[in-house]
Amino acid sequence: MVSEGGPERPVAVTHPDLAALVSVQLRSGDGPIPAALERGEPVDSADLLREERWPAYRALALDSGVRSSVTIPFRRSGLTVTLSLYSFRPGALEDAPHGPARALGDLAVTCLVRDRSYRAALTELDQLGAALRTRPVVDQACGIVMHVLGCDADAAFGVLRRVSQATQRKLSDVASAVVDKRGRGLERELVSLSD
Repeated sequence: MVSEGGPERPVAVTHPDLAALVSVQLRSGDGPIPAALERGEPVDSADLLREERWPAYRALALDSGVRSSVTIPFRRSGLTVTLSLYSFRPGALEDAPHGPARALGDLAVTCLVRDRSYRAALTELDQLGAALRTRPVVDQACGIVMHVLGCDADAAFGVLRRVSQATQRKLSDVASAVVDKRGRGLERELVSLSD
């Protein structure tokens, strides 16, 4: 299960019967997954037949033939991944938090964090590209506003920004409109916005 602090928690299971075990924990807020998320350390049950915690989870697990489980949390960069392992035999998962399961969980959270960082970088790159493509029009509009108002570049940009915010239009759209009209007919409006 993956958690980023929001209400959505994507889950993947390797067997259809295991999906219900995750669902009952998320619905009730009680079970190894919520406990591992809260404590930040592995939570296990060596024998669910003798377990007294988590009655809803325990009943469903035993009904599915699960006798032991362990949930291992992995936290990095605001992301939490829990890896839950289940066994049909009691006591079979005692060493799981220290073996290959730990390596698998570490790899999974590392890959997810890298993917999230990569997607954020792509989004930022797209935004910067859009800003670079619209910058010449914004500069032209600033020049027109500077000429009409007799102000400096910072003041002209401030006027365009206020128009953008007041009309809830993109700055580039406002700038395009100013450039298209060459500032004609906008003198009064620009003067009123420069105050």
